[in-house]
Amino acid sequence: MANSIQLLTPQYWEDYELIDCGNFEKLERFGDVILIRPEPQAVWPKGLSESEWAKRHDIRFQGRSATSGDWIKKNPKLQDRWHIGYRNPEVGIKFRLGLTSFKHVGIFPEQAVNWDYISETVKSFSTKQPKVLNLFAYTGGASLIARAAGADVTHVDSIKQVVTWANENQELSRLANIRWVVEDALKFVRRELKRGNRYQGVILDPPAYGHGPKGEKWKLEDHIAEMMRDVVQLLDPKEHFLILNTYSLGFSSVIVENLVKSAMPTVQNLDTGELYLQATAGSKLPLGVFGKFRKF
Repeated sequence: MANSIQLLTPQYWEDYELIDCGNFEKLERFGDVILIRPEPQAVWPKGLSESEWAKRHDIRFQGRSATSGDWIKKNPKLQDRWHIGYRNPEVGIKFRLGLTSFKHVGIFPEQAVNWDYISETVKSFSTKQPKVLNLFAYTGGASLIARAAGADVTHVDSIKQVVTWANENQELSRLANIRWVVEDALKFVRRELKRGNRYQGVILDPPAYGHGPKGEKWKLEDHIAEMMRDVVQLLDPKEHFLILNTYSLGFSSVIVENLVKSAMPTVQNLDTGELYLQATAGSKLPLGVFGKFRKF
């Protein structure tokens, strides 16, 4: 079956808006809070004037190094933590956001495209409570959406603090019984294979670089082929879905297509493409490439 290449952007956000982007920055609204953050992909000029950016934002991230920085608030009374929600036609979830020293706030809004695919697919399966494995799961957006749709979810991340954050989001979303695992993703997958466990869904959103809880090293281009080879063996032959999402300047949708087809030559219904956010001021901000497929 021919591969379909897609450009996708979220359709259902109310609590998030990309207002503008350019000159290596982005102006974003999360709920009632407007942030300015660095954005290496935004190499074009801003759509709005610098004075408009200065007037509209509440908090700006000021980098001290390539990996850390400080948040500069217009009003010192602004809180470092706040809540937002997300709802698509199937389910709704909530998040606790926070100002971290490495410019993130706890969600990647473009991932809502994948969340919609997950909830739609889980609800369409004949399996009563599909098992879903979320690897490199961060603060749990995909885990929450799968659980809200009725899946039995295992959430794996190597950083204990972000797993704790994901659990906070579970409580905010009034969900329960997600299985939390703090472990290196590759090690967990290998152990699941030895146990003979199977899943109806696997979600991977690996970083370009990372470390496991025991110092294990992850480098996307060195380890992703091995990871894909292993995870496809975890899929239930009867019905399944898999999502691979990568945010790396060196990866294209063609690379993702080759990775998936090498790991699973018989794959059907494979879609690859690029996720982006549409700025209200006009520009499209590319934010990673994906490959996904499903079998009903």
